[in-house]
Amino acid sequence: MNVDVLIIGGSFAGLAAAMQLVRARKKVVVIDANSPRNRFAEASHGIFCLDGKTPAEIRATALAQLRAYPTFELMEDSASAIEPSPEGFTATTERGQRLIAKRVILAMGITDSLPAIPGVQERWGKTVIHCPYCHGYELSDRSLGVLATSEMSFHQAAMIPDWGATTLFTQGQFKPEGDTLQHLLSRGVTLEHSPIVEVLGTDADVEGVLLLDGRTVPIQGLYVGPRITLTSPLIEQLKLEIEETPLGSIVKVDAMKESSVKGIYAAGDLSNPMQNGTFAIASGTMAGVAVHRSLIFDE
Repeated sequence: MNVDVLIIGGSFAGLAAAMQLVRARKKVVVIDANSPRNRFAEASHGIFCLDGKTPAEIRATALAQLRAYPTFELMEDSASAIEPSPEGFTATTERGQRLIAKRVILAMGITDSLPAIPGVQERWGKTVIHCPYCHGYELSDRSLGVLATSEMSFHQAAMIPDWGATTLFTQGQFKPEGDTLQHLLSRGVTLEHSPIVEVLGTDADVEGVLLLDGRTVPIQGLYVGPRITLTSPLIEQLKLEIEETPLGSIVKVDAMKESSVKGIYAAGDLSNPMQNGTFAIASGTMAGVAVHRSLIFDE
C-alpha cells in the first residue's frame, strides 16, 4: 500500500497529526495497537473542552471524526520495521502488511518505569499519579505525598501544597539542600527520609505508606515521577538521535518535530520533555502541519 503519510501510534498526538493531514487531503494510515500510556487513567483532565472525558472516549471521538475523511485509514496492528526506500520509507507490520510512505510520524509514546514498591502499580493513574494538572484537583484537600525519584521531585514537591498538605519522601537518596530546602520548607513541605517500602490502601485508594523504619504515615494521594523508557525498536532501527531529560530519554526533534532522520517526525510524549494530554495534542498538530509543508516544499 502506498500512502502519503504513515503515523505510528493512534492516541492524542498521532490522531491530532492525522487530522491536519486528512484535511489537507493527504492519504494517511495510522497504525495503532491501542495500548496507550494513558490507559491507566480513569479520566483526562485539563484538556480544553474535554475535561473529565476518559482517554478511550477522546480516542473514539477523534476516530469518528477522522473517519469522515475519505483519505484516512486506521490499521489495528503494530509496526515491526521501518527502513528508507526510494519512495521514502517502507514499513512492515507484525501481521505482515507492507506500506510505503513519503513521510512517517512516530507517535507511539513511551513506557513508564515505576518504582518497584508494592502498592504503586495497582493504584497508578488513580491515587498514585504524576501530573497535578491532570489529576491533582481530584485529590484536593487531602494529605499528599511525593515519592522522590530524582532531583526533579523537589520541584514537584514545591508545587503540590497548592492542592493539599505535602510530605516529600526522599527515600534517603534525594535530599534537598540550601535554597531548595528553604523553598520547600517555606511552602510547608514536610520531609521524611525513611524510605517507603509499601503503599497501603483499599482497592484504588491510598490510605498511607509503610516506611522502612516501621512507621506508617497516613496519606490519601501519592505523586511519583516515573522514569520514562523508549521501548520501540523502530527508534534504534532508524538510528534516531535521542536526548536526555531528568526523567529519561526522548527522541530529539527540531522546532517542527522533525527527527535527526529527514522525513521522520516524532510527536507526543516520545519527543516532548514536558508531557501531558494537551502538550501531546499540540505536538501532533505541529507534526501534521510540518509534514504537509514538507510534502510541498521539500519534494
